Amino acid sequence: MGRNLQTSGKLRPVDLARRHGLSTQAVRNYEQAGILPTAARTASGYRLYTPLHERALAAFLALVPGHGHATATAVMQAVNRDAVDEAFRLIDESHARLLHDRRTLRAVEDALRGLTTDAAAADSAVFRQTFIGPLAQMLGVRPATLRKWEDAGLVRPRRDPVTGYRVYDPADVRDAHLVRQLRRGGYLLEQIAPLLTQVRTAGGLEPLQSALRDWRGRLSDRGRAMLRGAAALDSYLRERG
Repeated sequence: MGRNLQTSGKLRPVDLARRHGLSTQAVRNYEQAGILPTAARTASGYRLYTPLHERALAAFLALVPGHGHATATAVMQAVNRDAVDEAFRLIDESHARLLHDRRTLRAVEDALRGLTTDAAAADSAVFRQTFIGPLAQMLGVRPATLRKWEDAGLVRPRRDPVTGYRVYDPADVRDAHLVRQLRRGGYLLEQIAPLLTQVRTAGGLEPLQSALRDWRGRLSDRGRAMLRGAAALDSYLRERG
């Protein structure tokens, strides 16, 4: 891509810093990192920025909320060395991660809806204490499957001190139902583990509903931020010519 660096409207580092609420050192650091194009220097060595540098800074700051600091940095570095296709690839990968997060959220929401359906069909006793045989029958799986889930740390039944039988408390039963729903959705055991951690951290299914709403909101905010970042980057690319 050909360069069309503007020479009018010279700006000092402090001018860019004030316009974007940054320190002058931050602006210098961004140039040194390749986020901004290399600035011209006066005879005495002072940096001279142009409106193009300001557009670059605005693009970077707009990219950060949606893509994160590391990806935004890599995108701007690629653009400034005229590797625009590389910048687009980085952005595509970031969008793919957002899509993956949306699909994960949907899988958890679908699993929770399945648990609600189970509870409605089997009354409030669906999460009562039980043993491996009845639980396997309830879930429509083999006892060996429950033991496999236990080995993976997805369910954690205690052992009866007298009989040595596995005893599944209500929270264990809840987790087993959630694992079954996610497995039906095609999730691997190692993918399910962090989702169960969220359920346990939230303190159960009801608090998790609020956490899921927050999660959805954050994903939406991220998507909107990506749109704003794309607009700012496009403006910078047009300015570069």
